[in-house]
Amino acid sequence: MTRTTLLPGSFRHGPVVIQSSTPIIVTIDGPAGTGKSSVARALARRLGLDFLDTGAMYRAAAAVVLDRGVNRFDEAAVAREVASADLHFDWSADPPRILAWRQPIDARIREADVEAIVSPLAALAALRRHLVQKQRVIGQQHQRLVTEGRDQGSVVFPDAPVKFYLDASPQVRASRRAEQLRGTGRPVDERTLLSEIIERDRSDSARPDGPLTCPADAERVDTSGLAFEQVVDRLEDVVRARVAAL
Repeated sequence: MTRTTLLPGSFRHGPVVIQSSTPIIVTIDGPAGTGKSSVARALARRLGLDFLDTGAMYRAAAAVVLDRGVNRFDEAAVAREVASADLHFDWSADPPRILAWRQPIDARIREADVEAIVSPLAALAALRRHLVQKQRVIGQQHQRLVTEGRDQGSVVFPDAPVKFYLDASPQVRASRRAEQLRGTGRPVDERTLLSEIIERDRSDSARPDGPLTCPADAERVDTSGLAFEQVVDRLEDVVRARVAAL
């Protein structure tokens, strides 16, 4: 794990420009509820890079399994059906839309039944191999990329020049999730959410393929006491400092 000492705002919107010809992959890993997707999307916009939401790929896989009636415990069947769906992104949209069988399924992947099975489904080795390969292809096609997930810096892009690991206490993450759900009108039990987050952390960290882990060379950022813009500012400063040093 690395740490970079910066004066607040030292590079933000300053003279260090990431040239359009400069390939760079920035990975952001961490457990559920740390704001990875929102932070990664905002950071990509600030830096003029593409944004890859790998969590959307796993949720799309879960939606495919549910909607096609696939036995989610049959690893080979899951991998076959997801491969046939040809999951990919429409990069003309902002943020990019996830497609299955060439149809957008962004709304579907946010539904409760998908959320309920995505973590155990993501532990299936055959599915992970398939999606990791797809993510690496995306990295080859989009060489200026901010990508977020749980294994981006450790497994998918181990040679990425800039890596982050976002963290926050389970209590903070449960509170954030509760606020999100209340915003959609869904009922909330924060104690249940906290138990689910703790169990998902345990499951994601213990799986043999692509476990949740902080890469040794990642910048670790605890978001518990930080506002959203503060997190994005800190990551932007680190990326610009690293690019300036290359």
